[in-house]
Amino acid sequence: MPFLFYDIMPQYLEIFQQALDKVKDEGRYRVFTELKYSENSSPKAFCPRLNRMITVWCSNDYLGMSRHPKVVEAMVETAKVMGVGAGGTRNISGNSMPIVELERELSELHEKEMALVFTSGYVANQATLSTLTKILPDVVMFSDEANHASMIHGVKDGRAEKKVFKHNDLEDLEKSLKETQIWRPKLILFESVYSMLGDIAPVKEICDLAAKYNALTYIDEVHSVGLYGERGAGIAQMQGVMDRVDIIQGTMAKAYGVIGGYIAGKKVIIDAIRSYAPGFIFTTALPPAVAAAATQSIRHLKTSDFERKKHQEVVSKLKEKLDKVKIQYYQNETHIIPVHIGDPILSKMISTRLLEDYGLYVQHINFPTVPKGKERLRITPTPFHTEQMMDELVSALSAVFKQFELPVAA
Repeated sequence: MPFLFYDIMPQYLEIFQQALDKVKDEGRYRVFTELKYSENSSPKAFCPRLNRMITVWCSNDYLGMSRHPKVVEAMVETAKVMGVGAGGTRNISGNSMPIVELERELSELHEKEMALVFTSGYVANQATLSTLTKILPDVVMFSDEANHASMIHGVKDGRAEKKVFKHNDLEDLEKSLKETQIWRPKLILFESVYSMLGDIAPVKEICDLAAKYNALTYIDEVHSVGLYGERGAGIAQMQGVMDRVDIIQGTMAKAYGVIGGYIAGKKVIIDAIRSYAPGFIFTTALPPAVAAAATQSIRHLKTSDFERKKHQEVVSKLKEKLDKVKIQYYQNETHIIPVHIGDPILSKMISTRLLEDYGLYVQHINFPTVPKGKERLRITPTPFHTEQMMDELVSALSAVFKQFELPVAA
């Protein structure tokens, strides 16, 4: 009897279409905004769809270091000599001198024995946390409820027991620690600056609890390295407790303006992760030119405070202007300014209106990046936003809020 073949592709395509329809109906379908930056144009960029220059208010190139002459020169000159690719994994011909030098620079920045570079901050978190659950038998992960998806997925992939504590709630964290058997390894996971709220973790107090209950600490500093602390080492340095944090995770892709993630800590911990983490072992290394550019950016921000001070001045000024027109945003002490909207369709409409009518790019943030009902706009100023740009943004926000009948502060 002959085997009957029939075309099942339409059935597969229908499943994919239903998945897309679902996110579109929920207002979660993502449309990327194509941009073209040019030399000295930031924070302005050309938007091909609109055929005009726009002002970008949502970049994570927080200090504009991606265009810093020293950083660009380091990348270009290294690429001329060493090429644009790494040539292999770290274990097989990809362990270039610039990446080794970058790891030394990072370990020195954080005053740790060793640092390890990954291809991104996401991979650094996911690979490290999933590996730690395998190295530490019976470990319990204590995770802040506002932690980034990369941390959540790292724990999930490792299949360790996880206890989620209320955001920045020391009492709830201690309650969970108390309830856990004293003999079990414990790891407290938290961010220093939370990306969707912009608030700061009580790092010292978390370290106190870790010492009290014999737990290790793991801090995600991706939104603070380069920006805070005397040499840009982050919030733990700013609070004077960097030596008490066991594993520091960071990125070169935000304030440092390049790409790549890393961890830093005691040599035996970092070396164990280096030896066991699939996300590190089985992937091509960062290109030498990228590593050289990152090293130059870190070195510059270790000694230069100009960018940080100017950045903080712009952030403070913009918050004052928002307060004046009573635009409500999540209060915090950092550079991230989240403006609450609370509806996915509405947040998308407002973002689109700001872009198309005013030439202002403020990305809306919807579920699953934030919980349903917590949809928002996230504004991230840079040192290069002028007072005129700030006035244009505040004026446009006021007009759009009035148009959509959104509440303002009393």
